[in-house]
Amino acid sequence: MENYTANNHAEVVGIVSDEPKFSHEIYGEKFYIFTLSIPRLSGTSDKVKIMVSDRLLADMEISEGDVIEVEGQFRSYNDYENGDNRLVLTVFAKDIRHTDSDKEKNPNLLYLNGFICKEPVYRTTPFGREITDLLLAVNRSYNKSDYIPVIAWGRNARYCKNINIGDNIKVWGRIQSRIYQKHISDEEVIEKTAYEVSVSRMEMV
Repeated sequence: MENYTANNHAEVVGIVSDEPKFSHEIYGEKFYIFTLSIPRLSGTSDKVKIMVSDRLLADMEISEGDVIEVEGQFRSYNDYENGDNRLVLTVFAKDIRHTDSDKEKNPNLLYLNGFICKEPVYRTTPFGREITDLLLAVNRSYNKSDYIPVIAWGRNARYCKNINIGDNIKVWGRIQSRIYQKHISDEEVIEKTAYEVSVSRMEMV
């Protein structure tokens, strides 16, 4: 049997930005969601959603300002709201604990092994930086898959523009968040957050 956990592994450390709120319940198991602020070397932070079972919270409390370490998987699901379908990305916690804020480790690590499921989009920024956008399907148990947006830079971007739908690749990188503006009408603009994986290393399988 394929080891689905090995296809998708996330380790993140950060500061809790909001207290856990009830998300949903499956077969009597309740799930809660909260935001973790994960520092970058640049001094900014990525705001990443964490999904956690009440069974992991049975012996611990999580409050705003706590420093938390989470191990799990980066997962996706479709959220239907007001007739609008959007892809929601969260770290699904397998283990969660309080930690020391001075702990010396990379606070944002992600590994994925998946399949290209959309034609790569290669582009350059106004400053000439090369970028390729990918959508990776990562298998998990019960015949489900997570669909993860991935962004490659520089030489990785140049390499990725020539790969094909169905190709199997491994990527290492970090989860990043970015704010963008969505125009609802000529008068109304709202801010939204996009999540993606920024690739630092990749290889074909």
